[in-house]
Amino acid sequence: MIRNATMADFEAIWSVYLDGRQFMRETGNPTQWGDFYPTIPMLEEDIKMNRLYVVEREGEICGVFLFMYGPDPWYAIIDDGEWLSDDRYGVIHRIAAKAGHKRIFKEALEFCLQKIKHMRIDTHEDNKVMQHILEKNGFSRRGIVYVHDHSPRIAFERL
Repeated sequence: MIRNATMADFEAIWSVYLDGRQFMRETGNPTQWGDFYPTIPMLEEDIKMNRLYVVEREGEICGVFLFMYGPDPWYAIIDDGEWLSDDRYGVIHRIAAKAGHKRIFKEALEFCLQKIKHMRIDTHEDNKVMQHILEKNGFSRRGIVYVHDHSPRIAFERL
């Protein structure tokens, strides 16, 4: 089941993100989220804006992601490529899974595709796991975008 996150879920959400950071470190991607991303205020704002979602299995929160509709300011400029379409799109950010849980991205994507078929997402060049998952799920590399701290990310899109 996927539903909007609430403040009552915060402890479980934070635990999922801690697991996500650890997984990134273990798979060769220690800098994308480092030790402090996403921040508590950022997650609280996402919950208030009704754009943070949790994936529940048997009553346990085992995944978290942000879903919103574009335009996303990070995607306004793309280097070394171009978007497939300028039509309205959805965006997934900050997706993480609790240790031991698989297929969280697939469930989240299916949920988002019920709302909009055109999707965009980005990831760090060191995040080989996510790059593989994106390509496996029909996304294509489109170029390079720059996020809040101006660091580059590989942009992906699916129509």
